[in-house]
Amino acid sequence: MPTTVISHQAEAPVKESHHALKVAGLLLISIGLLGILVASVGADYISPVLTGLGGTLVLTMGALLYIWQSRQYKSPAEQNQGMWQRQATSRGASAWVIGFVLTGFYVLLYWFPDTLQGLIQAMEPLSQWLRNRPSDQWFLYGTFYTLAVLVMGVYALLKYRTSRYHIIRTLSVMFFQLGFAFLLPGLLLLFNKPEYYFSYFWPLKYDYLFPGTVDYLIRDGAALGVFMVFWGAVFSFLATPVLTYFYGKRWYCSWVCGCGGLAETAGDPYRHLSDKSRKAWRWEVAIIYPILGFVILTTLFLWINSWSEGRLLGNLSGGFAQTYGFFIGAMFSGVIGVGFYPLMGNRVWCRFGCPMAAYLGLLQKYFSRFRITTNGGQCISCGNCSTYCEMGIDVRWYAQQGKPIIRASCVGCGICAHVCPRGVLKLENGPQENRYAGSPLIRRDDLRILS
Repeated sequence: MPTTVISHQAEAPVKESHHALKVAGLLLISIGLLGILVASVGADYISPVLTGLGGTLVLTMGALLYIWQSRQYKSPAEQNQGMWQRQATSRGASAWVIGFVLTGFYVLLYWFPDTLQGLIQAMEPLSQWLRNRPSDQWFLYGTFYTLAVLVMGVYALLKYRTSRYHIIRTLSVMFFQLGFAFLLPGLLLLFNKPEYYFSYFWPLKYDYLFPGTVDYLIRDGAALGVFMVFWGAVFSFLATPVLTYFYGKRWYCSWVCGCGGLAETAGDPYRHLSDKSRKAWRWEVAIIYPILGFVILTTLFLWINSWSEGRLLGNLSGGFAQTYGFFIGAMFSGVIGVGFYPLMGNRVWCRFGCPMAAYLGLLQKYFSRFRITTNGGQCISCGNCSTYCEMGIDVRWYAQQGKPIIRASCVGCGICAHVCPRGVLKLENGPQENRYAGSPLIRRDDLRILS
C-alpha cells in the first residue's frame, strides 16, 4: 500500500507537467492563428511578414508541442480512443466549421486569390530565398500544404510508432512532399529552369503530357526539359505498371503521392468517416473510371489537334481541357477532396475522383502480386479493420471468410492490419497463381466429434 501511494504521488507532477505543456501548445496555436488572421485582413496596417510568416512559425511550434504531449504517452490501444465521441472527428459542429474553413480557403485560392494578398506577401522572404521569385498564391498553398504534411506526419509517427512499416511509410510521404514537391520545384525556378514536380505523373498531373506543356518544357528547359518529358512518360507508362505489378498501388498512393501524403497525415483523424456501404462503392465505380476516360480523351484530342494544327477538332480539345481543369482539377481534387475531410473521410478524392488511382487500381486488380491475406479462423469480427479503412472497404467481410483482399481501391496503407487485435490481416506480395484462393477454414459441419 505505501508503494502505491508513493507511485500515485510521483505521477501527479508528471501529469500536471504534461497538461501545462499541452496548454502552452494550445496558446501558441491560438497566437499563430491570430497572426495569420491579422496578416489576412490587416496587411495595410502591420507587416504581413511579421504577423503571417511569424504566426505560421508559432502555429507550427504550438501544433508540434501539443501533438507531442497528446500522443507520446498513449499506448497503442488508446490511439483511436474516443474518435466517435469528439465533435471534430464525428461530423459534429466543429467538424462542419473545419470543413467550411478548408472549403472556403480552396475557393479563395482558386478563384479569388486577391483576397489572400496579405498571406501571399507574408511568404515573400521564404519565396525569395528558395525560388528568387515573388510569392504567389501557389507558393502560399505549397507552403501550407507541406507544413500540414510535416506537422501531421509527426502526429502519424507518434500514433503508429509501434509499427516499422508505418514509420517508414510516413517518413516516405514526408520526404517526397518536402523534397520533390516543395524544395526541388523551387530550386528549379531559382536556376531559371521550368518548375516541375517529379513525384507527380500523368494522369494525376494531367497536363504534364499535354502538347503545350511538352513544348514548353523542351523549349525552355533544353536538355533538362527533355529529361522531364522523358521522366513523366517513362513513369506513366513503364515504371508505374512494373512497380504496381510487384507492390500494388501502395508504392505510389501511400508512399509517394502528395494527395495521399496529406490524407495519411493531416487526414488520418478522419479515416473512419469513409462510407462503407455498397451504394458508396457503386458511386465510386461510376465516377472514378469515367474521370480516367475523360482525361485520356482530353489528352488524345489535344495531341490530335496539335498534329493537325487545329484543323480537325478546332476549339473542342481546348474546351475538354478547360472543363476537366475546372471540375476535376480544381473543384473535385481541391475544394471537395480536402475540404470534405471532416465530413466524408480523408480519401474522398483518391476514392472517387483520382484518375491515377483508377489507373493504378486496374493494374492492381488484374496485373499485380499484391494482396492482403486473411486468417479467417482467428477473426473475432470486432470490425476495427472495416472501421478504419479509409477507402471504405468492408475488410471484415473478407476476413470472416478467409478471403484475400484484392480490390482496385485498396491503397495498401496497412492500417487494417495495424488495428487488428488478432493479427488476422497481412500485406503480401506473392505469386499471381492462386492469388484469389482463400485460407482454409474449419467449419462446424467438418467436425465429427462423436463419429
